[in-house]
Amino acid sequence: MTGFQSKRYWLVGASGGLGAALAQKLNRAGAEVIVSARSEGKLAALVAELPGKASFQTVDVTDAESVKAAAEAVGQIDGIVYLAGVYWPFGARDWNAEQATAMADVNFTGLMRVMGQVVPGMVDRDSGHIVITSSLTGFRGLPGSIGYTASKAATMSLAECMYADLRKTGVRVQVVNPGFIRTQLTEKNNFRMPFIMTPEEAAQQVIEHMGTDRFKKSFPWLFSTLFRISQFLPDWLYFRIFS
Repeated sequence: MTGFQSKRYWLVGASGGLGAALAQKLNRAGAEVIVSARSEGKLAALVAELPGKASFQTVDVTDAESVKAAAEAVGQIDGIVYLAGVYWPFGARDWNAEQATAMADVNFTGLMRVMGQVVPGMVDRDSGHIVITSSLTGFRGLPGSIGYTASKAATMSLAECMYADLRKTGVRVQVVNPGFIRTQLTEKNNFRMPFIMTPEEAAQQVIEHMGTDRFKKSFPWLFSTLFRISQFLPDWLYFRIFS
């Protein structure tokens, strides 16, 4: 198990939802947390609620200079959790170019920008903890999910590449793949969301995973089993079922 006492964790995308709930749990476990997002007001309110040592740093993950400035302001950290994400539900027949690009830019390219500022220092020190938030949707293409599913598949692939490179070093890489979480993002959905979790329930799953040596965690278990099994279905059967 990994101890969080006196460790510094930077949570990117933590002004609400899963990020804010995880900040609470890490802070109560003894970690100093630095929470980041674009909204200074939400970040300040969150820090005021946290029980331990905490601060905030605004950042726009779509802007390379903003990411660089934020990383310099945060300074050396023991761990980072990337949670930033945006979402709009639509399919290829209703393509929204602006929203699709925004999902790719925040969910995946933003992750690349942040990792570019954090990973080299951790590699130099041979020490660090990287947690990437992907999604169950990243396992295989889904209808009505242009932008979001593709971006989450990319984050999952990046995490796997990083783990392959760093698994025998002092830099630990993990990825979490949650199902539906009750947030402002999922409020946009007009369909039934099986096994939907509260942010607190999802954050408990994440922090428990962070305390292990395992690389990947997909949850909730029963729902995630469907997505993991789908990888082994032939295309003709998978798309007959899911599209």
